[in-house]
Amino acid sequence: MSQDLTTIARPYAEAVFARARETGKLDEWAGTLAFLAAVVADEAVADIIANPAVDHDRKAGLLLDIGEGKLSDEAQNLVRLLVENDRLRVLPEIASLFQQMKSEHDGAIDVEVVSAYALDPELEKELAGSLKQKLGRDVHISSSEDPALIGGVKIRAGDMVIDGSVAGALSQLANELGI
Repeated sequence: MSQDLTTIARPYAEAVFARARETGKLDEWAGTLAFLAAVVADEAVADIIANPAVDHDRKAGLLLDIGEGKLSDEAQNLVRLLVENDRLRVLPEIASLFQQMKSEHDGAIDVEVVSAYALDPELEKELAGSLKQKLGRDVHISSSEDPALIGGVKIRAGDMVIDGSVAGALSQLANELGI
């Protein structure tokens, strides 16, 4: 399902990114998309968006009212386009893809680190330095916890995945043993 959302969101993210580069407003669009993604992720708003009894004009009006004073004319047009095409639910994915494109444009890469326990800031900084050296780019780390990993970390940087978790090692061992 996530892959489907990415496929749907990619053309929108690419179009917004191209326009943002053209107008020199990458940071503004990054903030706008993050704001809109947060709005549609809100449970009350998500319920309204998913409700087929609510017409397109009311959905667009709701988002435009929430974003009043925060959305440029182009951002308002994007909202209307997404409403018209029933694509509001992909806004978080559009924002994520846009951020990836922006980071790549800026010569940086977003890296997601999932660990069994919270990383202390010093270790996170050390990891960022190592990854910068390996990848040859500035690294922006976002970290989260997943106790199911048991120990170690799982790192995702673009298409590259490094699974240094205990759960990953156990899974690989089970595969090798045919269990």
